[in-house]
Amino acid sequence: MEKNKKEDLIPISEAAELLGVSIMTLRRWDESGRFSSSREGEGGHRYYRKKDIEVFLEDLFKLASDWVVSEAEFPDNFYCQNSAIFLARITKMEGLMMRNKDAKDLFSLLASIAGEIGENSYAHNLGQWPDIPGIFFGFDLNKKQIVLADRGMGILKTLKRVKPGLKNHKEALEVAFTEFLSGREPESRGNGLKYVRKVISENSINLLFQTGDAKLILNANSSDLNIENVKQNIRGCLALISY
Repeated sequence: MEKNKKEDLIPISEAAELLGVSIMTLRRWDESGRFSSSREGEGGHRYYRKKDIEVFLEDLFKLASDWVVSEAEFPDNFYCQNSAIFLARITKMEGLMMRNKDAKDLFSLLASIAGEIGENSYAHNLGQWPDIPGIFFGFDLNKKQIVLADRGMGILKTLKRVKPGLKNHKEALEVAFTEFLSGREPESRGNGLKYVRKVISENSINLLFQTGDAKLILNANSSDLNIENVKQNIRGCLALISY
């Protein structure tokens, strides 16, 4: 039993490689309590349990939420600095979904709405990212979920360019999913979200979408909007697609 426990432990260098972060980042996570190690031997070297790493990587929504709220670091394999990287990963996801029994009937639609949400982040923050450019993008075929997030300007600031009367995030979120706006570039973000709503209203797909302090839930096969204010105010946008 003791031998099996030790065999399950891996050194910090291997753990960092599996997580897609640097050794220094992993040390910071350990010291802050975000991802704790096990100390072994006289030198107190850091070791990590493989199972802990698997669990950490599986919680995509928490990783994305922590990032948009507090700029917490996350594994590089979820970071898409530009649109080209994102589209390549969307294509990879679509290929995997084609061979997955739970997603094969929806793969093109899932890739389409995820692509729409992600591409809007790039199009409407280009040259105007408040701090970190690019988006978080991850998917889990076992949990049947896709997670996207950005630390951009958010929907309210984007849509106020063409609809300056918008007062808050909740109002902006409703407009983004219901109104076709005229004007130039910014409104295409909202029009894209109406496409997302239409797809969900006709298929077994769910969406949770937050911007600022407003959260929207769209349930499968329904066009009804459930929008509420939440305590946690986030930078940019956060989306969870489930099916």
